[in-house]
Amino acid sequence: MPRGSYISIDNPRLPLQLPRSESSCGCRVATSAAQSTMVRSALVTATSLALSGAVVAHAYLLKHQFYPTVVYLTKSSPSMAVLYIQAFVLVFLLGKFMRKVFFGQLRAAEMEHLIERSWYAVTETCLAFTVFRDDFSPRFVALFTLLLFLKCFHWLAEDRVDFMERSPNISWIFHLRVLSLLGLLAVMDFLFVNHACHSIITRGASVQLVFGFEYAILLTMVLTTFIKYVLHTVDLQSENPWDNKAVYMLYTELFTGFIKVLLYIAFMTIMIKVHTFPLFAIRPMYLAMRQFKKAVTDAIMSRRAIRNMNTL
Repeated sequence: MPRGSYISIDNPRLPLQLPRSESSCGCRVATSAAQSTMVRSALVTATSLALSGAVVAHAYLLKHQFYPTVVYLTKSSPSMAVLYIQAFVLVFLLGKFMRKVFFGQLRAAEMEHLIERSWYAVTETCLAFTVFRDDFSPRFVALFTLLLFLKCFHWLAEDRVDFMERSPNISWIFHLRVLSLLGLLAVMDFLFVNHACHSIITRGASVQLVFGFEYAILLTMVLTTFIKYVLHTVDLQSENPWDNKAVYMLYTELFTGFIKVLLYIAFMTIMIKVHTFPLFAIRPMYLAMRQFKKAVTDAIMSRRAIRNMNTL
């Protein structure tokens, strides 16, 4: 056949060369990306385990006893660096396991929001390190790592509950995952707030003031997410669209935003009096106040619109 001519698809004797489906290509790309990520994670885990085992074995061969070995490891900066890396790898693996249990596969938007918020959280944590450099210790680093770890799951839970409004089919596994995760996060936040309050009362103002405040903010976030979950669930169970849902959502944002603003004002006041100006709290405080101002404006506009409609 001459080059550039066309074959009619009505001829049954000629084989047709159909193009590949874009969805199948996308699935293969996603599968290969997931496999490469798993391979990298396995290599990093195996390398960190090998380095940690070598460091511990070297220390034990030098000291031949448990307690001198532990003292040697804690006094050696290279050994502590290797053990820090091993601890971060274990936290990362635990995070992947919990993500698989409570969320399954993350959506692209959830991953994007998680990465964006994590960068800001790491920056604020570094600023907090400069404020509390006198309290810097392995326990201090571990507490901040745990705080960032729990923050990630609070953000993911918030995004997953917001996804309920755009998803027509919600399975019972989704409800089980969300309720169990919110319950676990609420218990953890309450325990850490209680621990921080007890530490401040018995030992005075310290870095536990920051942790208590952060977990109080996270507990407020859990409350907001749970109320939104209840509202979305009621809306999904009703046959007709629930007209008052937007009003309840608005007043939920207004109430929880007011609590956050009060917590930030109290935290800033206490920190300035007992320690120094908390530079790391400027950005989240500004965002909380801007969100609360928007909620107040929306509430006023909503009430004004309802009043105008009633007067017609």
